Amino acid sequence: MSESAASTVRATISYDDFDNVDIRVGTVVEAKPFEGARKPAIQLWIDFGPDIGVRKSSAQITKYYTPETVIGRQVAAVVNFPPRQIAKFMSEVLVLGFPDGDGSVVMIGPDRNVPNGGKLF
Repeated sequence: MSESAASTVRATISYDDFDNVDIRVGTVVEAKPFEGARKPAIQLWIDFGPDIGVRKSSAQITKYYTPETVIGRQVAAVVNFPPRQIAKFMSEVLVLGFPDGDGSVVMIGPDRNVPNGGKLF
């Protein structure tokens, strides 16, 4: 995404539109390099608590993170997108982050531990 596209403010949405995007917090319980991915990525298994369980994600976060450094980290993710096949891996959630000055992903998560599965509001 270009810097101009990333900084463009989108059209106004209703609260219901926002509420339909189910953003939850979860803890990374397993992570490994994504062998065979076109772009460097890490495969993540994230525990979203008893109601949602553990879901998988592929994240292009290798500039700042390694599999070892993300385990135990709480992250925010969209949990109600349809699963997406990425190479031979089914990504079930979209981990959220912001681009740094070069466009690399900096993941977002709470600054204090919160219960897994908590919904962003």
